[in-house]
Amino acid sequence: MDVHWNQGSEDCVKNPQSPIQVHQYNAQTFILRESLCATYEAPFIYLLIGKTKALLIDTGAVADAKTMPLAQTVISLLPKGGSRLPLMVVHTHGHLDHRSGDDQFRALPDVEIVPTDLESVKNRLGVADWPNGTGLVDLGDRVIDVIPTPGHYSSHVTYYDRQTGLFFSGDFLLPGRLLIEDTDADLASARRVAEFVEQHPITYVLGGHIELDESGKTFFGTRHHPNERPLQLTKQDLLALPGIVEGFNGFYAKRGVYVLMNQNRILILLGAGAVILLVAIILTLRAFWRRLRPRAVAK
Repeated sequence: MDVHWNQGSEDCVKNPQSPIQVHQYNAQTFILRESLCATYEAPFIYLLIGKTKALLIDTGAVADAKTMPLAQTVISLLPKGGSRLPLMVVHTHGHLDHRSGDDQFRALPDVEIVPTDLESVKNRLGVADWPNGTGLVDLGDRVIDVIPTPGHYSSHVTYYDRQTGLFFSGDFLLPGRLLIEDTDADLASARRVAEFVEQHPITYVLGGHIELDESGKTFFGTRHHPNERPLQLTKQDLLALPGIVEGFNGFYAKRGVYVLMNQNRILILLGAGAVILLVAIILTLRAFWRRLRPRAVAK
């Protein structure tokens, strides 16, 4: 993981960036990141290659293959010689910044795209007991465990690679904002994950985005990430997650370097505040107008 990720640019027109950065973790594992100049989300995408199948985790935030040649890049990374390995496309969850590239793969032969609805995730990834059970994907001498982690999204899952010890956490845990839609579900997921990782070696925890700089400042909505902190988190970070989520008030909280937010509730609160402010302004103007009218009539 000794890699410097592209930090984007303050002016992407004057200083254009390559659309995808590819880091080869080992001979069968690739980490891809979509450029900040292509999308401020700059999501990470993971390609795991086994002997009989390859697995792609997420397809990023950009649909257009001309500006973001994701499928072309992924296919070029698969082993050469003989017939191409079948490719299974899965997701950590269904938000658009993690599945917008799906259409680039639909017309390709020997590619299966698993939809992000709960029933498809349960059935195709073998999670019969949702959310308390686990599923698995066998890539041929490389088994990937599938762990349900709803909370950020109702069908969110994380993946554990037994071969490398890598834990792919999506938006469930990342260096930045932890966006929580269902606090109870997220806390239960954090506790299940802690139980799982206690029994497994974890090399690195790799999330869906980087949103922090080295000083702990949060990046949001910007295409330039100077002094960005590393992507990887640790096993201890996963073990500490239940304590971070416990006591979350359901709106906003700061826990160490993490910002916990329920975006939907915050937006509703902001909307209600805007309506109240607008009503107050209207009533104030109305009262002011009524005070002026008698003077105007008297004149």
